[in-house]
Amino acid sequence: MFNMIKYFIKQSWLLIISSFIFGLLIAVTNASLDPMIQQNKKDKINNTMGKLITGATDFNIVAQGLDVPDQKGKIIKTDVYQGKNKNGRTLGYAFIASGPGFADKIELVIAVDTAFKKFLGFNVLSSNETPGFGDKIKNDFYRGQFTNLPVVSIELVKVGKSKSSQVTAITGATISSNAVVSIFNNYSDIVKKQLKAKGLINNE
Repeated sequence: MFNMIKYFIKQSWLLIISSFIFGLLIAVTNASLDPMIQQNKKDKINNTMGKLITGATDFNIVAQGLDVPDQKGKIIKTDVYQGKNKNGRTLGYAFIASGPGFADKIELVIAVDTAFKKFLGFNVLSSNETPGFGDKIKNDFYRGQFTNLPVVSIELVKVGKSKSSQVTAITGATISSNAVVSIFNNYSDIVKKQLKAKGLINNE
């Protein structure tokens, strides 16, 4: 048995050493690229928020690491950003929100007005929904329904919406449509309460 082990080591030492070296190189590469990756993600988030909060050029985190339970009770951390114009005037707030979609996790950037009374809209930060169906959550038709929507519990309907709190589902992509609505409903009240507690919005 000992001779077999010794023979195996002799035959495979190069593979073992090569695997170790390649693993080390991958770890070093990831470590060196991580700051660039994080900066690119930050730039993407800021650019996305800038498109939602018209006139805002500066974004600062005003509530960090808020606890938001998902539909299964798992706690998700999120940050809330305050969008200001070049004169320092607050124009709205934005936060990153996520939840399960049809294919994978959907991650959104959601924006609200300064009073947290209406949504300014949302953009998709990341999504792997089905091309031609679920990925239509990125289209103007669906996203546009959330612009100026009151910050209340949103209801998804298939056709014939009659209330300001309703949005129409994407044909053939009800699950993805509902996923976005669920993300809105899951985050909005919690984020609003946190901003009220910090005195950033009116408590009325």
